[in-house]
Amino acid sequence: MSLSQSLQQKLLQKLSPQQIQLMKLLQVPTANLEERIKEELEENPALELDEQGHEDEYGDDMRDEFDNSAEDDMDPDGSADEYDNVDISDYVMDDDGEIADYKMRDDNYPEMDDQKVIPIRVETSFHDLLLDQLGMLELDERRYKIAEQIVGSLDDDGYLRRELTSIADDLAFRQGLTVAEKEIEALIQQIQQFDPPGIGARDLQECLLLQLKRKLSEGAAVDLAMQILSKYFDEFTKKHYEKIQRSMNLSDDQLKEVINQIIRLNPKPGGNVGEINKAESYIVPDFFVINNNGKLELTLNAKNAPDLRISEGYRDMLKDYDRGSKKDKRQKEAVLFIKQKIDAAKWFIDMIKQRQETLINTMGAIMKHQQEFFLTGDETSMKPMILKDIAEITGLDISTVSRVANSKFVQTEFGTYRLKFFFSESLSTDSGEEVSTREVKKILSDIIESEDKRKPLSDEVLTEMLQEKGYNIARRTVAKYREQLNIPVARLRKEL
Repeated sequence: MSLSQSLQQKLLQKLSPQQIQLMKLLQVPTANLEERIKEELEENPALELDEQGHEDEYGDDMRDEFDNSAEDDMDPDGSADEYDNVDISDYVMDDDGEIADYKMRDDNYPEMDDQKVIPIRVETSFHDLLLDQLGMLELDERRYKIAEQIVGSLDDDGYLRRELTSIADDLAFRQGLTVAEKEIEALIQQIQQFDPPGIGARDLQECLLLQLKRKLSEGAAVDLAMQILSKYFDEFTKKHYEKIQRSMNLSDDQLKEVINQIIRLNPKPGGNVGEINKAESYIVPDFFVINNNGKLELTLNAKNAPDLRISEGYRDMLKDYDRGSKKDKRQKEAVLFIKQKIDAAKWFIDMIKQRQETLINTMGAIMKHQQEFFLTGDETSMKPMILKDIAEITGLDISTVSRVANSKFVQTEFGTYRLKFFFSESLSTDSGEEVSTREVKKILSDIIESEDKRKPLSDEVLTEMLQEKGYNIARRTVAKYREQLNIPVARLRKEL
């Protein structure tokens, strides 16, 4: 078999480094953008914060200061042509003969909010709180290590779901301690006395019982509640109240009082303490929508993205090189390095600017499409909207719109919402009109909320009620929407 050479033409699609960087930045929410910028500042010495507050604004003419087609500059081959092709004037002089200033400023945020800062959450973690209480016990060094291992084994909800044998094995391998399961169990019982009540339970039943033990002095209802959870826990979770009432010979008032005692308990005692309480974690909105006398105004939150600019020291080094008469190879190599860093800094600044423009354009299209909701806050006024609709309005790719909508929030006068909240499929009515599934879910939620909890409505009845309102919907669709709303079936919604 002989070797041969041939010429071929191929048409390929290849993402530029700028496009890849922009896609990654689009996915970063405002709350994490500052950290991403700090990483870039650490990696690129030519990029710096504009702490002096220069008044020069970032305009379109700044983008012409570097050649976007020169992508190979990021990976030079070190040839003589590479050195000779460095045009210093592109980096140290602007059109007026002055030193060029390439920086980024936020033109969208109102000047009145210049002093606004994003709050930083500082608090004691859940495990730190338990360790503080552990230090109050009179334990020797050995028992303290065992108790510390137990506290470290608790999960985010405050439960101890590890077997005693596994904890004993961890102590043997990591601490070199041989511990009996009885000794571990004794310390677990001490830890279960910590606050908040219910900490250290192995399951939900034990967690609720631990909390009730702290309330025994409050009356007979607490004692009855403990008996129900001890003997009829499965029946209670399935809301078979009639069976419990017959077995314990309770009156309606007694049963109602006992149930009220139980439902006030906390099934996740660790979930409301410290950093673990993710449900109440602070949300930094990416957008602000304000209703100004019937006219919607959109602003982009960029206060956690500091002003960026090219390092003056790096530009001064290029200026000194341009003025010098002697240019040896070592100097040219240094200049080429500086040029690469400045190019990378310019690209990053430009990507941040493009990110802001893309966010504003996408959110502007969403705001215009759902204008009625932003004016009234009524979910039933929301229109069907999918990613393709916004992509067609903005001229962006569907994947780009998806990246913008991911992990982004908008603050309105009616609350703070995920951008994904505004996207929904359509559903036809009897009149042939297309409505948002969000509207149907809202009506379904309102119907269930206003139902008689002693006789909750079944999915069949809910389907009939929605069909009477003109919505063509099947029972299985109602069940799907109910599950998406985290609403249980009728039997589990029943109250006394």
